[in-house]
Amino acid sequence: MRNANDPQNSDWNDSLSGDFLWSRNNYGEARPDVMTPLTWSTSKVIYDQSSILPGYSLAGNIGGRFYANVSVMYSIVRAMGQNHQAAMKQLEGLLGNVPHDLEIPRIDLSTWTVIKTLPSFLQLAKKEKAGFRKVADFLIENPDRCRELKQRFQSAKNKVELAEIWEHELTPQYLDMIWIVGGGYKPYEASIQLKDQLTQLVGEADANALLSGLSNDQELLASMGPVVGIAKVARGEMSRQQYLVLYGHRCPDEMELSAPRPAEDPTWFDRQLQEYQASPVNVAELIQKQQAEYHKAWERLAKDHPKQAQKMKTSIEAIGPAARMREAIRSEMTRFYGLIRDWALRAGDLTSLGEDIFFLNIEELLALLRGVDGATALIPSRKEIYQGYRQLPPYPMVIRGAFDPFQWAANPNRRNDIYDANITIPISTSDIIRGFAGAAGCIEGQVHVLDGPEQGDQLRPGEILVAVTTNVGWTPLFPRAGAVITDVGAPLSHAAIVARELGIPAVVGCGDATTRLKTGDRVRVDGGAGTVTILPNR
Repeated sequence: MRNANDPQNSDWNDSLSGDFLWSRNNYGEARPDVMTPLTWSTSKVIYDQSSILPGYSLAGNIGGRFYANVSVMYSIVRAMGQNHQAAMKQLEGLLGNVPHDLEIPRIDLSTWTVIKTLPSFLQLAKKEKAGFRKVADFLIENPDRCRELKQRFQSAKNKVELAEIWEHELTPQYLDMIWIVGGGYKPYEASIQLKDQLTQLVGEADANALLSGLSNDQELLASMGPVVGIAKVARGEMSRQQYLVLYGHRCPDEMELSAPRPAEDPTWFDRQLQEYQASPVNVAELIQKQQAEYHKAWERLAKDHPKQAQKMKTSIEAIGPAARMREAIRSEMTRFYGLIRDWALRAGDLTSLGEDIFFLNIEELLALLRGVDGATALIPSRKEIYQGYRQLPPYPMVIRGAFDPFQWAANPNRRNDIYDANITIPISTSDIIRGFAGAAGCIEGQVHVLDGPEQGDQLRPGEILVAVTTNVGWTPLFPRAGAVITDVGAPLSHAAIVARELGIPAVVGCGDATTRLKTGDRVRVDGGAGTVTILPNR
């Protein structure tokens, strides 16, 4: 076990900073792989801006992977008077499928310390409220703004000019976007509480149906865009260029700055089109079928519970616009991340470092552009450390205490869902894998475990897709899948939302499905109960 962080070499391990509980369940979807130093340093800006407890960060880097510090959030919630059960309920999206009696290390906070955090809470709420008011303009203006800024720094004559563009134009817009995202995501988060209310009233299946139907011919959920768009191109209703403008910035690792965007690869679109033509699925028909289920569920609610239906009508009807706004913001946010990538590549050109530029953090890169080189000599060791982390399997979804990724990976009896430095948690031998109820429906079939969407041509129609996590880069595979199972994810994750739209059963946030299942295994997926039952092979 390494006994200290070495962030200078990007051998970063915040699990060594104390006895905390860390989770990547609600963040692994957006950041599914090991981060380069430039990605981590720019991502960290967001959480530094959101810090509410002095001396503690809401996020950490463990072996190059992004984790949220659950102990900080749990400690604040408990210090504000909530009991353990209420706090666990509030944080369940972060924790996923973990034991209910899981001990969360708690920071000792005095009443006075908590009182002192209130101004920070109020300030965050104020900034998010201001961000919400900017959402409409952001969604309209961001594509053109990104194109204009890219032209600006592509024509930058020298390194200092490029640094000025970052500090005076990109940084203010980046910080502004943080609060736009925070404010714009809030309305859809109300769907979690609404889902609980509806489930108690009408059951899981109808509650699921009432929270779907988010896309229609006029207003499309952004996550559905790539798969609906490719069908339009195949039918001659959309041009190749239109598709690339709308969706060419979306990819499986779109928060990683070193990851190429699909639009950068001239062969990417042709492969997508060929794959669709080889296994065409009528996506519009799937969406219409789910919309019909929505209307049937609403009719049953109105008939069986007329008083409650009237009370809930406004809330139910607000879910669609809130979800579309949330997804549209995320799409434009990833477009902006692509712009940051383009800026970094331009810096690589001007410094002759090329793509090695991603192994500097943002402060080092800005210093280099201004003529001060304090870190380029570290790039070879950083690349070696990065590649070493990349060779390891995805780390556990939840980690407590000091964690050595290499020591863990070498253990044949390791668990992939949870790690506790204080105790050994035995591998489950149950035939039932539990997660979140992502999208209702039951199906039995064979699973196909995929490491990434680039293996999508291996998924046969009707097979059950099993993956560590999914995001918009996986969307084209969903219409072919009989069901979806993920290790990482929460009720508002990509897999859950898209599966509900298409009427595909989904269980998300299982923690260890990819290690307990192998391609060819037979399972029963119950998306309403959030369970996957391993069946005997025939």
